[in-house]
Amino acid sequence: MEEHRTWAARRKRIHDIIEVGSLEDRISRFYDLINSMSIVVNLMVSILYTFESFRLQFGPWLLSIEAVTVAFFTVDYGLRLWTARCSWPKLSESRSLWNYVTSFSGIVDLLSFLPYYLPIFFPSGAVAFRMFRVVRIFRLFRINAYYDSLNVITEVIASKRQQLMSSVFIILILMLASSLCMYSLEHEAQPDVFTNAFSGIWWSVSTLLTVGYGDIYPITNTGKLFSIVITFLGVGMVAIPTGIISAGFVDQYSRVKRLSEYANETDIHFIKIQLAKKDWWSGHTIQSLGLPAGVIVAAIQRDGRIIVPRGSVELLPGDTLVLGARALGEDRHIDLKEMVLRSQNPWNGQRIRDLDISRQTIIVMVRRKGNVLIPNGDLILLEGDSIILYTQSHIRGLNTIEV
Repeated sequence: MEEHRTWAARRKRIHDIIEVGSLEDRISRFYDLINSMSIVVNLMVSILYTFESFRLQFGPWLLSIEAVTVAFFTVDYGLRLWTARCSWPKLSESRSLWNYVTSFSGIVDLLSFLPYYLPIFFPSGAVAFRMFRVVRIFRLFRINAYYDSLNVITEVIASKRQQLMSSVFIILILMLASSLCMYSLEHEAQPDVFTNAFSGIWWSVSTLLTVGYGDIYPITNTGKLFSIVITFLGVGMVAIPTGIISAGFVDQYSRVKRLSEYANETDIHFIKIQLAKKDWWSGHTIQSLGLPAGVIVAAIQRDGRIIVPRGSVELLPGDTLVLGARALGEDRHIDLKEMVLRSQNPWNGQRIRDLDISRQTIIVMVRRKGNVLIPNGDLILLEGDSIILYTQSHIRGLNTIEV
């Protein structure tokens, strides 16, 4: 049992290292740096190897560097397979592996090193396998996860994907319609140029998205007039996705600024709490807390810095958490009572378990010198304590708190 816990702790530590690390975890940040450098170096070697002068002079060195970076990708893939369970702790081992292997990052990680080794077993397919190495360029998306400024691009595209797909669909329809019309107008005048509908599609693409390449263009007056109209439409159509992405960037960067206003409009409440060493949340990741629906960790303040509350972030003692929750929106309220213990109060110096109170009275919390104490049975009440309780009995000197 102890050995199993040790292996589980090691796997959790390896998972924290190979995933995007916090600023406090130097080993994880160092691994992130090595991973980023390996991706960039591998792509640079692939590009330099296409130049004959570099290939003749530094060919063996380039191949050696490529072999080292690919070996790193292989080890990285193996570690991610081993620690997949940590990314999906609520799933089984096999299901966690399947989630990673079939994910976009898992497929890219696999194809970044597998084509390098396949020619060893299948020499006849070496040329085809080399083509798959181009997939390594998608590993650059892993660098995207290391920097919040780059993450904005992914978040904007994901949030505006419906609008972008609609604009692309409109552009495709316009391309198809304009290509068929231009083919009908120019085929008789230029049968060798506008030979089929595909020739019209090439003209429409080059006209709508650029100013044309000059290899195919209309010569009839009707075709030229139609080309002018299509050119004007192309400027407007291409501007649509540009405007959508620009608006997405503005919304994303101003989201935090509007958070307080949004909270007032939608009745979202935020509270700040500070973790202590004895708190159960200390040492656990956000995704393992099991927060109820409607409650989120909006921000984490650690040593004067604000940390993005991703699910893999581990909470530490001393962290200040900003929790957000949506109001229930119902009319019924829970009325709590507040009582401050004076010098003559009989509760002074007594344990909570020894108090002579009815079963309808529940002590919710105790505030003492600015600290909030958990009202367990062994807690001794002192003069000056502020006691928050729920009761259906009549007790003199209580102030009502509406929740």
